[in-house]
Amino acid sequence: MKKGGEMSLHGGGHGSLEYYPCRYGNSRVMFRGPRRDLQGQYVAFLGSTETYGRFVEAPFPLLLEERLGATCINFGVVNAGVDLYLNDPPVLDLVMQASAKVVQVMGAQNMSNRYYSVHPRRNDRFLRASERLESLFPEVDFTEFHFVRHMLGRLKEASEERFATIVTELRQAWIARMKNMLTQIRGQVVLLWFADRPVPDDETPLLDRDPLFITRQMIEVLRPRVSHVVEVSASAAARREGTAGMVFSDFESCAAAELQGPIAHAEATDALETVLRPMIGLSG
Repeated sequence: MKKGGEMSLHGGGHGSLEYYPCRYGNSRVMFRGPRRDLQGQYVAFLGSTETYGRFVEAPFPLLLEERLGATCINFGVVNAGVDLYLNDPPVLDLVMQASAKVVQVMGAQNMSNRYYSVHPRRNDRFLRASERLESLFPEVDFTEFHFVRHMLGRLKEASEERFATIVTELRQAWIARMKNMLTQIRGQVVLLWFADRPVPDDETPLLDRDPLFITRQMIEVLRPRVSHVVEVSASAAARREGTAGMVFSDFESCAAAELQGPIAHAEATDALETVLRPMIGLSG
């Protein structure tokens, strides 16, 4: 434990990376620090693992803070879904007060819905199946699951047709929750797609493509509710670099390989800077 309650993550093999977990307001959620001053103008960033910048020393919110000369608050959380923010009014209040907001497109799986419940802060954790889900998959023992993606993989193996019913529910719930959140935070909002591939037009539900189950049609439904939609799919150069420049332990190497590296974060920074500058009153 470091001074002021700051903690560090120490990794072996590839070194160590400081995340300085911190809280804002009365929120129970730990965000990436060091903690920023909320006095004056700031830009708020909401999102999942990519916004948090796991294994990346300088994720795009930090790079944008340096580029723009404006305080940037990283409210990203590893494996976050929309539920994390809707269940955290203190954070939504702080986001509402920001001069501009960047909302990363998060997967549709990490939300409570009519079929299953997730942990309110660790949204990738599966809590329980509803009677509706148990009736739909009577052959599945749901007590063996601790993580949502593992559970969904098992359901897909059991029945592609019944699994499609779950995906339809998740997509509908995601759109409704996103509309709710965007209505609450108001103001100038940038919706950010940040992934290793473009937004898919195909609705085929794949379990190895994040953000999970999101399609272009879903993004387009939200377009009238935001100021800008920014799409960043990692370039060939960024993909070739793999985990170069990332900081992780040997135990975390598989997880790191699935995430965006420093070059992709720089590409996201370039794309976002263009739209954020006029939003916060800066000239080109």
